[in-house]
Amino acid sequence: MSQSATAHPFMANSLASIKQEMLDAVGVQDIEALFEQIPTAHRLAELPELMGAMRSEMALGRHLKDILARNRNCADTLSFLGGGCWRHHVPAICNEIVGRSEFLTSVWGTPSSDQGRCQAWFEFSSQLGELVNCDYVGLPVYSWGCAAGHALRMASRLTGRRVVLLPEIIDPERLAVIRNYCEPAMTGELTIEFIAADPASGGLDLHDLRARLDERVAAVYLEMPSYFGLIEAAVEEVAALVHGQGAEFVVGVDPISLGVLAPPPDYGADIVVGTTQTLGIPMYGGGGLGGFIATRDEERYAREYPTLLISLTTTLRPGERGFGLSLAEQSSYGARENGKDWTGNSVYLWAIANAVYMSLMGPQGFREVGELIVSQAHAAARRLGELPGVAIRHGEAFFKEFVVDFNASGKTVAAINEALVARGIFGGHDLSGEFPGLGQCALYCVTELHDDADLDRLIQTLSEVLSHD
Repeated sequence: MSQSATAHPFMANSLASIKQEMLDAVGVQDIEALFEQIPTAHRLAELPELMGAMRSEMALGRHLKDILARNRNCADTLSFLGGGCWRHHVPAICNEIVGRSEFLTSVWGTPSSDQGRCQAWFEFSSQLGELVNCDYVGLPVYSWGCAAGHALRMASRLTGRRVVLLPEIIDPERLAVIRNYCEPAMTGELTIEFIAADPASGGLDLHDLRARLDERVAAVYLEMPSYFGLIEAAVEEVAALVHGQGAEFVVGVDPISLGVLAPPPDYGADIVVGTTQTLGIPMYGGGGLGGFIATRDEERYAREYPTLLISLTTTLRPGERGFGLSLAEQSSYGARENGKDWTGNSVYLWAIANAVYMSLMGPQGFREVGELIVSQAHAAARRLGELPGVAIRHGEAFFKEFVVDFNASGKTVAAINEALVARGIFGGHDLSGEFPGLGQCALYCVTELHDDADLDRLIQTLSEVLSHD
């Protein structure tokens, strides 16, 4: 930018004279010298065509609104997308509470000065612990994938072993995060092996599990429901096999399902992980959706948590209670690079929303929403399966999500979804690229927000799309 060019008054470093002063201080001739270590193949050959500077707030506002208007979102479009981020009802009070200045601006402070924040976090841990039937719950991490990665490393430290077994059917994005946690050699590399899926049920192939389980295995990871929404029928047998080899059984769970499904410790889970997005957090992108880690209240587990933990205790005054952080010295906050694992606080505010949501729902609320989801999802699957050229894979033991098979229709999922979008509907997530062995299949998601009219519209529209040449 030339000296005479207009610059924003609060961006003084954009002026040419100041840029040159900084370059002189660094000892280089021009800005390019600072980027010479970046390979040429990784740099743009020519600058992108950018719009000119805007001279007013009104013009900028109009420009941004025009860009945003090109988006199609799940709030304004009938959506059957899921696969890791789901549209559930978020009570208005959740956003109201997390937007209060007491929480929104209280990023950090000493435990003694932030008793309100610590109490809210304690309520989050207590309520989530009751929901998943665990006594020990850490503060949330960025996502379900992060929680799973942490848990598998916890299992490795507990057992001294280096192999972890994962299901073949798993969310590719979640798997990518787990790989980031397990495979860097600099932090103690873990080897990931995959358990084959039973073609008929979509569950674990127990013969393959038995063949892979040995004294090398630190943990077996299973999700309930699975990425395909399936309920593993042989989960207790899986737990027995895992424990028989001295390994840890790590189970990932969608907590909104626990009004109708048994919590993981009831069928043998040692470490429970999962998402917190379904507990009062809207769909969004660009940040963590929230994940949790929970275990039994045993010191061997507590000593391996990488997260912050909130405790309640008495004070010198009779009847008074205070809150504080437990075992903070073993986290990356206390031990820095020597911590159990790296953790951060980008989703701690969401823990407040989660606590509000769980307090509103209560046991009866979770039961009712779970039953409604099961009812609507199975009604949708039944009606979809009646369409010509459409079938439902893997039976009826599923929660919220299910695999719809379009192979016999003669159309690709991509073409079907394109036609649905043109009619104002987001179809199911296309699985043909992630799991090519399934052919043309899609993962459909139905929640408590889908009423009978939504299902009618989907069936009618999809029928038109499938019958159109």
